[in-house]
Amino acid sequence: MIVRQATPEDAPGIVSILQAIVDKGGTTAFQGEVPADFLAPVLAGAVPRGICHVAEQDGELLGFQYIFPLEGGPQDRATIATFARLGSTQKGIGGALFGATRQAAIGFGFRDIDATIRADNTGGLNYYGRMGFVDHHVTPGVPLSDGTPVDRVTKLLDLRGAA
Repeated sequence: MIVRQATPEDAPGIVSILQAIVDKGGTTAFQGEVPADFLAPVLAGAVPRGICHVAEQDGELLGFQYIFPLEGGPQDRATIATFARLGSTQKGIGGALFGATRQAAIGFGFRDIDATIRADNTGGLNYYGRMGFVDHHVTPGVPLSDGTPVDRVTKLLDLRGAA
């Protein structure tokens, strides 16, 4: 498996991975059609302190992870999201991606990283826990686009002192 910085050419594969997850439902707050230009500014390097990494094997994208500054949050806090191709979870993809993303976050001068996960996404909650994120707070009943209320768990990873 190779982990590298994503490029605009990775956009179709990234959209395909996310669309399959959205279509399956139950683990992401994203709903509906994933736009073809999803993450385009990040992939093009147009988001200051934003980056996306992809994991690939034999030319196939297995997953992706991105960070950028948390909108409306402290300027030294990033937000993160991680997605693995359906059927590829539990294969070390998230851990491999996070090694690169963590180093980028430190290089960008972020103090910590925010991961906000649907409370019913046990796989996501467990993954971020394994990466060292700790529970920060719960936002109850955040409605999905169809109006279904789902709690959101915010976990933080403190990067201070990290190497």
